[in-house]
Amino acid sequence: KSNMAKGDFWAPCPFHQEKSASFHVDDRKGFYYCFGCHAKGDAVTFVKETGNLGFMEAVEALAAEAGMQMPARDPKAAERADRRTQLQDVMEEAARFYRLQLKTGAGSAARAYLAQKRRLTEPAWDRWGIGWSPENAQALVDHLAAKGISPDLMTASGVVAKGDSGRLYDRFHARIIFPILDPRGRTISFGGRSLDPNARAKYLNGPETELFDKGRSLFNHAPAREAAGKGKPLIVAEGYMDVIALSEAGFTAAVAPLGTAVTEDQLRMIWRIADEPVMALDGDKAGLAAAQRVIDLALPLLEAGKALRIAILPGGMDPDDLIKAQGAPAMQAVLDQAKPMVQLLWQRETEGRVFDSPERRAALDKTLRTHLARITDPSIKAHYVEEMKRLRLELFGTAQARPFQPGPFRPRGRFAPPGGALASTRSSLLAQAQGPVEEVLREAVILATLILHPSLIHRFESALERLDLTGEDHDILRQMILAGADMPDLHIRIAQSAPAALEAVLARPHVAIAPSVRNTRDHDLAALCLAEELAKLAARRGARREIEDAMEDMDGLPDEGLTWRL
Repeated sequence: KSNMAKGDFWAPCPFHQEKSASFHVDDRKGFYYCFGCHAKGDAVTFVKETGNLGFMEAVEALAAEAGMQMPARDPKAAERADRRTQLQDVMEEAARFYRLQLKTGAGSAARAYLAQKRRLTEPAWDRWGIGWSPENAQALVDHLAAKGISPDLMTASGVVAKGDSGRLYDRFHARIIFPILDPRGRTISFGGRSLDPNARAKYLNGPETELFDKGRSLFNHAPAREAAGKGKPLIVAEGYMDVIALSEAGFTAAVAPLGTAVTEDQLRMIWRIADEPVMALDGDKAGLAAAQRVIDLALPLLEAGKALRIAILPGGMDPDDLIKAQGAPAMQAVLDQAKPMVQLLWQRETEGRVFDSPERRAALDKTLRTHLARITDPSIKAHYVEEMKRLRLELFGTAQARPFQPGPFRPRGRFAPPGGALASTRSSLLAQAQGPVEEVLREAVILATLILHPSLIHRFESALERLDLTGEDHDILRQMILAGADMPDLHIRIAQSAPAALEAVLARPHVAIAPSVRNTRDHDLAALCLAEELAKLAARRGARREIEDAMEDMDGLPDEGLTWRL
């Protein structure tokens, strides 16, 4: 679909997995938009999002590509950028130190644990950059000091901590080290696993720093994004070892949050990688609680094409346990049985409960409505309502879930005129419109304005493409408008090619009196009219969908539930 002469480009989206080209770049305007995952922005935003860069770093990268000289930098901004670079050097030096320590005599216990308990080979250690922090808490501090790194940078990196006495020590001493990388493959923090069964914390994550934001980072982000782009299903696990075990078993598109429950930012990052990831959660009490937290977090964020499936592992196992015990096929079987969120939401509210009275059934209805009200996407909400109705019918049976059916309205008198409706009435827009009259008229004003002001087509092109039009005539005009952008004689061309469709639009009184139609020279006024008509049309349809959703909510409710809904 690309038209390079017009600066119009289409491609598969780099932010999520897809086979068709939904990612659109308008080179003249300098903007991109994905019709699949709705990622949007300009060139700077693109570089920031794909490379996890700050604003100035993104500008510098673009300037370097264009061969442009950067203007003199703000001293404070330069100082901040230089500090990030210095902290990055500290992290890389620490990562090298830890990897080396794993290969020494001091790392023998760690090597035995990785080989025997975790069944990881030495090439796997290297692939994941696994290291060992020696029991001597001063070893890393001395090593970094010997490299000329200041105490301030050591502590700012998060690798080194300062005790109450002011003494510096390695935060991760006596732990197996897992480096945490950003989407560009740079070390930004570490996670440590203790071998001491009496340790206060089995796993220890680095603190928040200038480089590391736990709630906006994912373990194994870049490799998982690459694997998902090649068709691998995205799996979200709970910890480092789960991700490593999954990847080594062939499930290479695996990520994990870092020491926290999944955050909204992380969920959006996950959806940029894949539209329907699978959350692989431990089958213990904590795993089930995590599943419920994910449901509550995801409900308001759901939209068409973005979903979650949840796989609960059997017998309290985690992915690492299951793969070691039964192999990759067993893990694949669990993933194949992953359930959609709506089923787990229903299970949470009904499992182990008895609904043997109208009051209890009404309480269930109220709880479910509360959850459904948090879904902002009207289409998703409608489908959730339908599924809840179906599940409710299965649980209660037809006798207890009889839909509310008001009787028909029958007027006492006869209102039809003798001989039936008048010819002028039968030919009116009110009688012939294929949708609500107000919406048909607004569509007509939008189409007429773009035909008479073709210079505005590019500005409103995306909105016109996404518009739900009523009737074949309106759709014919839309196609001709999109094909005739920049044609000053567009009105004449359409009059020659589709005279009936054009006449049907322009002959309507509401269209003829529209300011943008009466004044064909004032393009600024026409742009304002277009924006207003599009906004009002969207608001009108949104309100209508809300009413339809409310009516669907009422359908199938018992009397007390209907009363509560009204």
